Amino acid sequence: MTRRIRIALAGLGRMGQIHAANVAARCPSAQLACVFDADAGVARRVGEQFEVPWAESYDDILADDAVDAVAIATPTRAHAELSVRAARAGKHVFCEKPISLDRQATVQTIEAVQAAGVTFQVGFHRRFDPDWAAAVDRMRAGELGEVYLFRTSLRDMTAPRPEFLAHSGGFFVDVTIHDLDTARWMVGEIVEVSAHGTALSDPGFAAIGDIDTAVVVLRFENGALGVIDNSRAAGYGYECSTEVMGRKATVRIDHPQYRHYEWRTPGWASHELARDFEQRYPWAYAHELECFARSARDGLPPRVTGYDALAAFDLARAAGQSWRSGQAVTVEPRRSDAGVIYQVAPGSR
Repeated sequence: MTRRIRIALAGLGRMGQIHAANVAARCPSAQLACVFDADAGVARRVGEQFEVPWAESYDDILADDAVDAVAIATPTRAHAELSVRAARAGKHVFCEKPISLDRQATVQTIEAVQAAGVTFQVGFHRRFDPDWAAAVDRMRAGELGEVYLFRTSLRDMTAPRPEFLAHSGGFFVDVTIHDLDTARWMVGEIVEVSAHGTALSDPGFAAIGDIDTAVVVLRFENGALGVIDNSRAAGYGYECSTEVMGRKATVRIDHPQYRHYEWRTPGWASHELARDFEQRYPWAYAHELECFARSARDGLPPRVTGYDALAAFDLARAAGQSWRSGQAVTVEPRRSDAGVIYQVAPGSR
């Protein structure tokens, strides 16, 4: 029987509990080894739910020779430190995005994990969704041809409380970062970012210097254009959709129905919409951890690297800079053997 990677899960908030359920039951190459949370009561409850041990401290996880890898779903402020400590203890690392809200800490984390020689994957789940992955496979095969236009929407049904978001890194790092990663993955590197945003659903967003709705325009290296629209408060449901128009074809990935039936009454036809990311991406979240476990077990490169996460983070920061300044921001993708690193080009404001 092929060996399964024993994964310890650190951080048992909403995302952590989604990961726990997936590792426990939906990842053939992984096994949930133990769980940990700063709240010992939560750790005990989740451990009992999945019939696995719960660690009393993060150090206990790192000292456990039976643990092969750590999945980190704690609040963002702890991602970098916990990733580095796990890597130095010889554990493979899966880390939720972003690695850090500080660029220097992000770079230092990537370098530390590289030096440790372990697998490091960051949680950009859309790359593992069956619809997006199938579209990209056909694009890579040449079926779409030269890309002309990229368009994507990411809209939440209901916004979190502004005070909850005060330490999220801002709208573009918290929300748009997923779309920026998708843009790079599907189309290629970006050379210009222009962002516009507003706060209308709750005055609390403006009070913390943030927004709830944004439009971002991208210019790609090949001359193609991209348009991203995001909202924290769409109201009708959760939507994530993408369209790429090329010389030979266009691919469109629309938000799927949550239930696959339609209810028809005189003059009306209705179907139920997803309410949040958990309902929209059940397979993507499971598959990203399955792929992480395979990479760790077989010594294969992860699909999403630390440098992919850094690139999306830098582009999100450029979007924030554009929104604040009212000017387009030119960015320069610099390629190396390790990956692409973005820099703001001289003369950008």
